[in-house]
Parts: sequence; C-alpha cells; structure tokens
Amino acid sequence: MVDLANLRDPVVIAAFEGWNDAAEAATGAVDHLVDEWDAELVTAIDPEDYYDFQVNRPQVGLDEDGVRRLTWPTTRIYLARPDDTGRDVLLIRGIEPNMRWRAFSRELLEIVDESNAQIVVVLGALLADSPHTRPIPVSATSSDPELTASWSLEASTYEGPTGITGVFADLCTTLGVPSVSIWSAIPHYIAGTPCPKASLALLGKIEALLDLAIPEGDLPELSRAWQRGADELSEEDPEVAEYVQSLEEQRDTADLPEATGEAIAAEFERYLRRRNKNHPSD
Repeated sequence: MVDLANLRDPVVIAAFEGWNDAAEAATGAVDHLVDEWDAELVTAIDPEDYYDFQVNRPQVGLDEDGVRRLTWPTTRIYLARPDDTGRDVLLIRGIEPNMRWRAFSRELLEIVDESNAQIVVVLGALLADSPHTRPIPVSATSSDPELTASWSLEASTYEGPTGITGVFADLCTTLGVPSVSIWSAIPHYIAGTPCPKASLALLGKIEALLDLAIPEGDLPELSRAWQRGADELSEEDPEVAEYVQSLEEQRDTADLPEATGEAIAAEFERYLRRRNKNHPSD
C-alpha cells in the first residue's frame, strides 16, 4: 500500500454509484480526475462484507493483454499528485454498499485519518425539475459551522432519507473531519444517460471552493454533445418541448432558488416522490 503519511496538504474527494449518483454525474467527475491526474490505485475495500453480489454482480472481461479477468464490485481509493496544484488528492470511487454502512464508512475514515486530510468533499447528483438548456444547478452544503462560515456555504438543512454520501459525511463530522457535500441537479426527463455537463459543473464547484486547478480534458466537448442530444429530444417531442419551455420560464423568473440548500433539498424530496412512484417496491 502507498505511504499516505507525508502527503502535500491533502484533500479527499469521494463519489459512489447508485442512489446518490443520478446520470453518473458524481462518479463521472471522480473518474475524470482519476484519468486526467493519472491517479495511482492505493487500495480497495474488501467487498465481501459490504456487497450483495446478486445485486452488484462481479464482471468478467478481457484485459488489455487479452487475458480473461474477473472484477469484483468494490470501492477503490486512488492517489493523485498533480504537479500544478501544490497539494495531493485522495479520490474515493465506489459503489454504495448493500450492508454494514457504518463499518464501511469507518474503513474509509481510517484511510482519511492516515492521510492527515483536513477536508473531505463528497459528491452527489439528484434528479430535478431543471431545464437542460440552462447551467446545471450545483449546491454546496456542510454541517460544520466554521467551514460554512469561512467558505460561505449553505448550512445543511435537508431532512429525510439519505444514502452512503450522507452517512459518510456524518461520520466525518462525528470524528472531527470537516466535510462538504456538493450536489448537482440533473434534468429528470433526460436522466437515462450519463450527464457530462453535470460532472463538469461539479468539478467547477470543487475548483472554486478548494482553489484547485482541474483540467477539463474532453468534458466540455462531451457536454456539448450531451446538450445537442437533449436539444434533439426536445425538438422531436412537442410535449417535452413545451415542458422544457415551462421550466425555462420558472428558472428565468426565479431569484436563483436552485443555488440554495433548501431548494436542493426540495428537489431531492421531489426526486424521492418520483422515484417511489416509479419503483414502489424499492
């Protein structure tokens, strides 16, 4: 395992597949950082205690040498040492566990503690009544009063069901490690495919908060391609076009409610209602 004891002003950025990751926006952002910063795999969580393999099945495939490999679903921790940032970044890229969430979070916190990281950033994405033709709404909240004041964040006011992002952030706070939750709001009517536009918005928020230079790579072009696809969908379906227009009017006449923690929480509650309606057995 890589020695984490002497990192440069380290920060942790985490994202998890599943309930917290609409349109793969959060994990897409971390995947981008892993690739752009050529991050080194530090360790992986033993999946045996945390995943139901009938829900998250192992994958069989050929590696770059043509050898057949079995890959188990798990959570991996990478270390990036970008030369132009002056700090090192631990990247946690995982899957929401099926069981033993507290033990799972404690394992991650042991790694955070070993690295002496002073801040943990947790990424998430939810479905929202937001038009694809406008910038993706992003909200940053924290339960840490000092961090909320110094970074001008929204205080976390959401009440209701949470995912592993909420559990992990709460345990960080309990153990005295400040955490920030950054969420993007995905247009719910076009959430069936990955949304690079939302990943780019999340990375922009990280860059602004941490004063951390982040290479955009091919994300801008992928975002434009996503935008063109969403425009085509809207143009081909009059009902979708009318709905998008109504969302645009709401967005343009409102005083940026999507930028507040309360509005994001309200969108999250609408997302839960929509999800429960579409998946009543969940």
